[in-house]
Formats: sequence, structure tokens, C-alpha cells
Amino acid sequence: MNNYQFETNAIRLQMEQSNQKEHSTPLFLTSSFTFDNAEQGEAIFKGELKANLYSRFSNPNVDEFIQKLCVLENAESGIGTATGMAAVYTSFASLLKQGDHIISSSSVFGNTQYILKHLLPNMGIESSTVNIADNNAYISAIKENTKAIFVETPSNPSLQMADLNFLGQLCKKRNLILIVDNCFATPYLQKPIDFGAHIVLHSATKFIDGQGRVLGGAIVGKKEIVDRCYDFLRRTGASLSPFNAWILSKSLETLALRMDRHCANALRIARFLSKSAFCIRVSYPGLACHDQFELASKQMRKGGAIVSCVLKGGKARAIDFLNKLDLFSLTANLGDSRSIATHPASTTHSKLSKEEQEDQGISEGLIRFSVGLEHIDDLLSDIEKALKKSQSNE
Repeated sequence: MNNYQFETNAIRLQMEQSNQKEHSTPLFLTSSFTFDNAEQGEAIFKGELKANLYSRFSNPNVDEFIQKLCVLENAESGIGTATGMAAVYTSFASLLKQGDHIISSSSVFGNTQYILKHLLPNMGIESSTVNIADNNAYISAIKENTKAIFVETPSNPSLQMADLNFLGQLCKKRNLILIVDNCFATPYLQKPIDFGAHIVLHSATKFIDGQGRVLGGAIVGKKEIVDRCYDFLRRTGASLSPFNAWILSKSLETLALRMDRHCANALRIARFLSKSAFCIRVSYPGLACHDQFELASKQMRKGGAIVSCVLKGGKARAIDFLNKLDLFSLTANLGDSRSIATHPASTTHSKLSKEEQEDQGISEGLIRFSVGLEHIDDLLSDIEKALKKSQSNE
């Protein structure tokens, strides 16, 4: 199947058909699996025989989802996790030990920052943050005990990007593990492993599910590194449920179709906002005026589904604008078929200090749009109406 195009693999890769001759993969809602005999059970526990044992370790639905995602990401191996944050924590906790050091771009999700700045130090692990777009900063931050570099690209919510080709070459030269959060781009728009990433993380809750239904995460990449993550996961328990894996595997069948529409709608909205007198700044990798447009064009198929803009009038205008929207949902999620508008400074990134928010480009007037699949004319009309009706504190 690997010789087929992305869309075909996403649809046609599934587990072997059972004797029931089902066309769609069935659910395997079972906590454990039986052995033909006691000797077989012993062999499975020793690792001499590969077979399902317990759904915390493996399950046919989880295996199908992960095997499909591995093909789409060009990865050797992978594991499913209960959430995207479980994937982030599992990768850090399993690949780093006391005395190690990790470099992270400063533009990462708030909960990821919390792990880096509060949980890892309790484990004796150091971390340094650098400007995501400053290649020299990564070089300068490397220490003798540095073991990994972590980036989230495009970043949330400023939509800045890391140069994956540069980081891939740097990590190869310095023998470091490159960990990339590919949640915003998905494997349809960007394949970090092709640029040298060792493992790729996903919050499958977002675009991979695409309809705001289930939680899930994934770690895919080089087998020897994924194996270390699996060993940690099977003992700590943040495993992906069979039902959620079944949903996510089916969702991958429409990922390409959905992302094409997401991106087309997002580009139209970004162009509209960039011409609006109510906006100070618009950030979208697919806009030619984006300061990293050339980089985005090299490592991403399209600009993605997230658009951010800074409104004139600061927080007062931003909050009033959100309250004047009718079509956009007000929620902290993203990657849904339904369009969402969020004020990061007071919600998703509110736990960051003002200094940390400013370092990530999060101002009081920043709005993050997760652009959905509705008709673009309806979305543009809703934004235009809310902009005109919202009040500024200028």
C-alpha cells in the first residue's frame, strides 16, 4: 500500500479482514486477549511472540490507527496515547533522565511550557527556550548535557515556524533527538521526518479527528526511539482507548479532503483580515506577506487552518468582537469542522506570565481562528459584522 498516494493510503490501509468479511473495521472493545495455551502466553510475555495481550499494551484498533499514521508520516513505528499532552509528556519522560538538558522553542502550547519549566526540573532535567525562528539561538543553547530539541511548528498561536531542515541537520551533527509537534500541520501538510525529525507528536484530538469528538494522541518516528516511549507508556498507562482509535482511524480517511477545505477557507479569511482597518497584524503562513512565507512554502503543502490577528483596541475590542460573533464557536479547542474563535491571552495561554505571553507574540488584542469547513461567504460575513459592531477602547 505504501506505493499509493496519501489519500489512498489513508482510506485503504486497515487491519486484515476477519472471517466475518466486514468491509469496515470492527471495534475490539476488550480489556484483554486470550492465549491458545499456557506456553503461548509465556512466549508473549517474554516478547518471543508478537500478539495482543492487554489493551493497555496493544489493541487491533489502536494498531490500525498507528500503522496508518506511520505510513502517512513516513515513520518506522508508533504508539497511541490517551491525549496529545500524554504524547508530549511521554516523549520527554522516556527520552530524558536526571542531569539531561532539552532545548525548546519558546512558542509552544501553555501546558507544554508547564512541563518544561515545572515538571522536568523536579526530575532533575534542565530546559532552555529559544526564539523558534532564530537558527543561531539553537546552536548557542546546546550544552554538553543537551539530549534533545523540541519544536511545535507552526506554533500556537503566533504561527511562527522552525526551519526543520536546519534542525534536522543540526541534530544529526550533534547527535541530538529532534522532537516535532506536527499537530497544526498534520502529515498531509508537513512531514517532519523527511527533514530529519526522529519522532513526531500529534494531538489527534485536533485535525486528525476533525469533528471535536474524541481525545487522542500519537508518537511516531524511528523505531528505536519509539520503543523507549512505548516501554514508558505501557507501564504508566496513558494509552489510547480502542474506541477513540477506531474513530481516529476512520477520520484519517477524510483528512486530505478536510485539510484542503480548511486551508482554502483560512487563506480567504487571512486575506480579508489583512485588508481590514480593524486589524493591526495578521499571521498566516500562506500569506505572501508572512515573514516566513518562503520557509512555509518549502516545508508545508499549504498554509494550514489557523489564522491569528491582532485587533486595534486591545482586550476590550477582542472580547467584544468575540461576543458579537454568531457563527464561530467560542471554545478553547481547535481543528474542528466548525470554525472557532479564541482569545489566547485570557484562555489557552492565560497561565503564562505577561512576559512569557509577549515572548510568544500573544498580545491582549490577539484572536486565534481555527477555520472550519462552513461556506466561506458565511464565515467572512460573520467576521465582518462582528468587527463593525465591536467597540474599541481607543
